[in-house]
Amino acid sequence: MCQIFISADPQLYDSRARSVRLHGVATSLRLENFFWQVLEEIAGRDGLSVPQLCTRLYDELVQERGAVDNFTSFLRVCCGRYLALQLAGGIPPDTRVAIRSLNPQAVLARERTAQAALQPA
Repeated sequence: MCQIFISADPQLYDSRARSVRLHGVATSLRLENFFWQVLEEIAGRDGLSVPQLCTRLYDELVQERGAVDNFTSFLRVCCGRYLALQLAGGIPPDTRVAIRSLNPQAVLARERTAQAALQPA
């Protein structure tokens, strides 16, 4: 079992910091290269740079939840949710389809349906 995971390219789990400006304030974010790659894919779908995506995510998170305790962890969860939502069929694998063009309620409903199907009867 572990061979599936330990055979990953070590560069994927090397981490690197990137400086991102959130409302004019330079912030350093340290993520593994794998997460930077996923963020680049998400951003690219909507014609954004990774810093622009991070700013948008930060703004919407603050608007929805208030203070942000651990933005880096939030970004990791965003990447995991993006990949899981693709597997659930809520986000098309075709990266030419913009995320902003999707109906959020439909995507989340599809996720709930997929999760319910996995629950033991």
